[in-house]
Amino acid sequence: MLRQLSAQEQDSLLSAYDYELPEELIAQNPAVPRDSARLLVVDSTRHHHHRFYELPQLLRSGDLLVMNNTKVIPARLYGRKQSGADVEVLLLEERQHNQWLALVKPGRRLPPGATIVFAGNATDPLSATVLEIDAATGGRLLQFDVPPAMSLLQVLDQYGQVPLPPYITNSQATSEQYQTVYAEQPGAVAAPTAGLHFTPELLTRLKGKGIRTAFVTLHVGVGTFRPVEVEDITTHKMHGEWVEVSADTVAQIRETQAQGGRVFAVGTTVVRSLEGAAVSGELQPFCGKTNLFIYPGYQWRVVEGLITNFHLPKSSLLMLVSALIGRQRLLALYQEAIAERYRFYSFGDAMLILPQFESMC
Repeated sequence: MLRQLSAQEQDSLLSAYDYELPEELIAQNPAVPRDSARLLVVDSTRHHHHRFYELPQLLRSGDLLVMNNTKVIPARLYGRKQSGADVEVLLLEERQHNQWLALVKPGRRLPPGATIVFAGNATDPLSATVLEIDAATGGRLLQFDVPPAMSLLQVLDQYGQVPLPPYITNSQATSEQYQTVYAEQPGAVAAPTAGLHFTPELLTRLKGKGIRTAFVTLHVGVGTFRPVEVEDITTHKMHGEWVEVSADTVAQIRETQAQGGRVFAVGTTVVRSLEGAAVSGELQPFCGKTNLFIYPGYQWRVVEGLITNFHLPKSSLLMLVSALIGRQRLLALYQEAIAERYRFYSFGDAMLILPQFESMC
């Protein structure tokens, strides 16, 4: 007779994070205006249905919202091999000056030494040479032929397109709609989507209520959307992503905590930034890579509440949110959201998870 798994043992199984989503609930376009998106508000025992523009009424004066100010770059490029064959490139991260790790299609036909030429909208074509194959991602390390005094980012607008996730297949969204209104630091290949719901007017209203904002930078890359492929999730290895948590943001968090305010992460990338900067046990300014993987059983150090979208089945993001409120409760909330016809994924609706053991009464 098979022994029944404990809840903790089930939490470590990839298959325990699966759910079925009707395809029509995958949002293809963002809400207009941004803050008209629906908001599922979760406290310690109950949940409530709201709209995102109601956020100032759902938080308290003295709370702190920490946001990711990364900016999505035009990371998708279409080029040709010297033979004339088409090539699609998705930039992931800059390893050295004008040297980028990228996913390429078709990869098998691009060995080290191969050259790719991109025409784009520019007068002069841009070329890149394959230096090596990256074992961890299956991608290619590309050296772009850009004048040494220039950065690829300075000319990328002429050759690339802002990449939308593969599950967005029929969208009329502009590239601007896939950026947060506070995006400043170029480097991400995907948007920190929980932040897409904020408008300048909503930020003004939050400030007027005494709810403050602070910023981190995490350039969203392959680590965020790379699938978990092992059944025992505790053996999954996250790909490192570049993070900066400034001394000013650390000071704002400490001041908020000292005054009895609550620290909310706007998105899972902010969670990984703040918790990654506190791996020593105490939050410190940090600049470098984090490969922190958060799943149930994780001991939280900084983040108390979370604003997040609805995530893909079996994703590391689903596991992260499960670590905050419990896997079984999160999946039950997802079923409620599906029944209520919430919109899912990057352009979809959001959840506000209040600090545990607090009620909205």
